[in-house]
Amino acid sequence: MTELAHVDMTHRAAISEALALIFSGIAKLNARFPDKAFTIDGRLVGDIGEIVALLEYDIELYPVQTLAHDGITSDGRKVQVKATFKEHLSMTTVPELYLGIQLSPDGSHVEIYNGPGSLIAQKFSHRAGLGEKQLSFPITALQELSKTVLATQRVRRRQV
Repeated sequence: MTELAHVDMTHRAAISEALALIFSGIAKLNARFPDKAFTIDGRLVGDIGEIVALLEYDIELYPVQTLAHDGITSDGRKVQVKATFKEHLSMTTVPELYLGIQLSPDGSHVEIYNGPGSLIAQKFSHRAGLGEKQLSFPITALQELSKTVLATQRVRRRQV
């Protein structure tokens, strides 16, 4: 066997092993949270973020996916939840409330932004397409903006 063939087999084995773990994890998430799809085609990260929000914040998720909002708080405010493993979060339409979460491979997470979507829209009003197409925003900028949000404007955390 050539060295290239050996490397190719090693990569294939690594990919196969990783995908088996991912799909095993998806199956476990589906068994625990059957209302979420956890599809590998792009919704996986978002669905995990929504579950984090459901478990830790005063939010009830909508049973079906909608364009601008993922759920509602007990006081009737609509919330869009966005999650990422990267250094940016995205927004397409301007939601009433925006809850941005950065996930880590070890399962931990950090709240990046929690507050009115309008504040993000104001801060980035210079960006072409805001409210019309999906735009990405740096986590550091959203963290700084989140520091200016009043407690009454945030999605409350659940009491544990």
